[in-house]
Amino acid sequence: MTSSDRDETAGPHGPGAAAGPTPAAVATAAPPANTVVVPADEDRVAAAGSEVFGGPPGRRALLGVSWWIPVRVLALVVIVVSALGMVHDLPCYDQAWFQPGSPQYIHACYSDIPHLFSGRGFSAGLHPYVDRIPGTTGDLQYLEYPVLTGLFMQVAAWLTPGGGTEQSQEQWFWVINAGLLMACAVVAAVALSRTHRRRPWDAMLFALSPIVLLNGTVNWDLLAVALAAVAMAWWAHSRPGWAGVFIGLATAAKLYPLLLLGPLLVLCWRAGKWREFRAVLGGAVGAWLVVNLPIMLANWQGWSTFYVFSEHRGEDYGSFWLILMQNRGVGLADLDLYIGVLMVLGCAATAWLGLSAPRRPRFAQLAFLVVALFVLVNKVYSPQYALWLLPLAALARPRWRDILIWQACEVLYTLGIWSHLGFVTGPKQHGIGEPWYHFAIVLHLLGTLYLVMLVVRDALHPDRDPVRWDGSDDPSGGVLDRAPDAFTLGTARHLHEDESYAGYAPAGSFEQWLEEPRLSEPAGEQP
Repeated sequence: MTSSDRDETAGPHGPGAAAGPTPAAVATAAPPANTVVVPADEDRVAAAGSEVFGGPPGRRALLGVSWWIPVRVLALVVIVVSALGMVHDLPCYDQAWFQPGSPQYIHACYSDIPHLFSGRGFSAGLHPYVDRIPGTTGDLQYLEYPVLTGLFMQVAAWLTPGGGTEQSQEQWFWVINAGLLMACAVVAAVALSRTHRRRPWDAMLFALSPIVLLNGTVNWDLLAVALAAVAMAWWAHSRPGWAGVFIGLATAAKLYPLLLLGPLLVLCWRAGKWREFRAVLGGAVGAWLVVNLPIMLANWQGWSTFYVFSEHRGEDYGSFWLILMQNRGVGLADLDLYIGVLMVLGCAATAWLGLSAPRRPRFAQLAFLVVALFVLVNKVYSPQYALWLLPLAALARPRWRDILIWQACEVLYTLGIWSHLGFVTGPKQHGIGEPWYHFAIVLHLLGTLYLVMLVVRDALHPDRDPVRWDGSDDPSGGVLDRAPDAFTLGTARHLHEDESYAGYAPAGSFEQWLEEPRLSEPAGEQP
């Protein structure tokens, strides 16, 4: 059983129902749990892409009965995409990483991984956070990464064969890290497929992403991405304690997963789920302390290097702050203050949306918005940061057209920054100058804002949210799914309980909704 055809901009009463449906008198029943939404049935772009494999499945297709269940297909696709990314990096693996100047940027295959094997003392057998890096001063006397990422790097260094030239060791270090990061990508894809039980194929938006191919091995971000995806899967299965543990572990690998606690606070507040929020918060704090406390006690300076370095960092590549600085000729003295104010205002707006929207927004929607806010106002934006948003975007707005538009902007930004660095470090004919690089930054910002706009619209007009077209509430919400409101503000406060939930869901039963016309039937097939 699959979902039906819906226009991307259509509400439950068809295109043009932008004002929202008339509130129903009774609540809409949840969709059957054993049905799976096939993207080709409701997404025109996915349907067009499925023609490569024979077109959308017919009415009598037996889905989920073969060996190729979604999880296995997704794992295979991620492995293939990651392997293609490694092939893409071959010019750098062979020579470009080890040549001075711009070759690694010209080939668009730069990676921090081989450079930091020697640059952070792993080649010399030093231990991160404990051993000072020789020849360094200032903020970078120790490894400038969160503790769990440093442990990940250390494990890869232990697995790197000794002997041989420094170049061969750096190559091995990259290969081992690339393999481990591929495993992280597989974990992330599988976790995404388990987050929306009825929509496992939405994880294909992550698995097939050119962002994974181009940026998966630029740095170690996929570790945090995988842990955050697992956390969301645990939350979706109503296991707040385990969700908190993995949020804590993800935050120990990268700072951004900490932001997931904000949407959970707002949504649990609205639903009155304080016990569950305490569980997720306690799990997060406990897991983070288990990882960080030993290093904090062993060497505070080494542990705090990441936070001190981040605080002292100025306007850097990829941010709109860099455009302002380069156009003004001088940086902002109070940059951290400006960023802090924008983050507070943005988080307040997101909280208001969560508490006042006619229907409680989905967890994935608010999670995407708060991480996107951090990405937009941060003082630096590296190409691999798009990986942070990718799983959240797939859950918040699972429409191929919109995700592809955003990813096209990110791919162009990735090519733009490498081209600009090639211009800065080598012959000028091999790259783009400052004005065109600024254009690439603006393109990235506009692409992200485009998705933000759509997610906010879906939250304000739930009839436009594709996840809710079948009567679902919040499939990734766990204990929040179909829970009544306990506290609301603004518009939501003026809506009765049945209006908040039934009034913004498709009219009629789920079975009736399934009978609406599909996109198309394969040639020659009869109903």
